[in-house]
Amino acid sequence: MTGTDSPVLRVAGRPVARYVTRPELSHRLSPRPYLHPVTTLAGTAVTDFSPADHLHHLGVGVAVPDVEGHNFWGGRTFVRDKGPTELDNHGTQRHTAFQLRDPDGFVEELRWVAAGTELLRERRTVAATELTATAWALDFTFSLTNVTPGPLTFGSPATNGRPGAAYGGFFWRARKESAAPRVFTADREGERDVHGGSADWLALSAETWSLVFAGATERTRRDPWFVRTEEYPGVGSSLAHEERVTVAPGDTLVRRIVTVVADGRLDADGAAALVRKAVSP
Repeated sequence: MTGTDSPVLRVAGRPVARYVTRPELSHRLSPRPYLHPVTTLAGTAVTDFSPADHLHHLGVGVAVPDVEGHNFWGGRTFVRDKGPTELDNHGTQRHTAFQLRDPDGFVEELRWVAAGTELLRERRTVAATELTATAWALDFTFSLTNVTPGPLTFGSPATNGRPGAAYGGFFWRARKESAAPRVFTADREGERDVHGGSADWLALSAETWSLVFAGATERTRRDPWFVRTEEYPGVGSSLAHEERVTVAPGDTLVRRIVTVVADGRLDADGAAALVRKAVSP
């Protein structure tokens, strides 16, 4: 891992991801640290950054469209009975320090700030692990502690009146290609059938790469998946699917997602085998 603001994660000596801690971005994009580019072991990029279709999609990271009315996702805010609306309500995730830095991972402290007030303090733990000669795993844990004197609620466009749009939490914007990737779980396939449902793991598979996302704790596995393949390729784990989530003062919300990054196309058996290898009991 090298550099002050853009450390590089390595697996078996090969660079597989760059982490940008202090991006120079418009306030409208809700500036936040992110991983991009993320690549397979063969060097194929599997993330996108600020694409034309959604400028606020920033590789891999944590983004929440509504934290007590503040937008930590970027872009427009969905307002009940009005729809997507331009508001001056964007927050910023500010890198504070690395508690640990190694070539294969780090532990980072962050502050979530909006309207001049710190709302949340985050500890983010990220680790890269070799699985096979053609696959590695990105282990991503975020812990959000409410540092305000009152409760904080997390919402999404879905909880604010837009059905099917429960995005917010861990989010991975994949690279858009000429054909939409295949998306499947152990027993379902296609965006319509997997979007909005819970599953131990979910795979996104393109011509030359595959991503397999797995909730690595019992609580994380209860969060439904947010999936897009036709409009753009992206996968997230939904914090606020049907109802707002409340975090009391001093309490901490924790989620852990492990993502298998593989060269080539995986089938269900191959995806399941790699998830078993990647996720510790």
